[in-house]
Amino acid sequence: MEWREYAEAMARLARDLLEQDSVQATLDAISAAAVELVEGCEFAGILAVRKGKAVTLSATHDIVRESDRLQGELGEGPCFDLARRRSGDRVYRIPDMTAPQPHWERFASSARDLGVSSMTGVLLYTDQEDFGALNLYGSRPGAFGEEIETAGWLLASHAAVALASARTIDQLEHGLESRHAIGEAMGILRERHGLSEEDAFNVMRRISQEHNVKLRDIAERVRDAPPGTV
Repeated sequence: MEWREYAEAMARLARDLLEQDSVQATLDAISAAAVELVEGCEFAGILAVRKGKAVTLSATHDIVRESDRLQGELGEGPCFDLARRRSGDRVYRIPDMTAPQPHWERFASSARDLGVSSMTGVLLYTDQEDFGALNLYGSRPGAFGEEIETAGWLLASHAAVALASARTIDQLEHGLESRHAIGEAMGILRERHGLSEEDAFNVMRRISQEHNVKLRDIAERVRDAPPGTV
């Protein structure tokens, strides 16, 4: 794909990503876009590291999921290292997985068994917040040239902005849903037990603190409980 065409595709992608209705939909759209837009990319996915464990946030193929699983299990691999910022790098490229890979010997052997011959990836981030690593896979050696780094940066930049926006929207919607559930539960407690609004809230808050359960979960239990049980 020529750079002008790629730029036009990036513009379309930016609009498409911002139109997704959830964080997961945005993640899946990013992975799908990598396969569609990046020459040589056959499979793609997004890997995050949470509390030292590999978490597949999105994948276009089972090969990607298996690669993520292996890296987490072995504690090594290019995507795994990039996502946890072990080396400080924001991009990696493996032109030929069949060549010796001294940093990831065990993973490289397993990746070859999966049919992976080329890999590249770029960190997804906005400001200082990391979302994980966007990883691209090819089944033939030399699938990704040096120019892939520029293409990857463009894709990752669009993706990170869209992810930040999607997460903000999800957080806002989650907050609205939580407040609505808590309000309904308070109304139920007030009606059934003759409590004031403040007392109803304090009852729920005390239960939440004593049992280490989120206030929204307490509210949902109150709301869903049959009459006479709360």
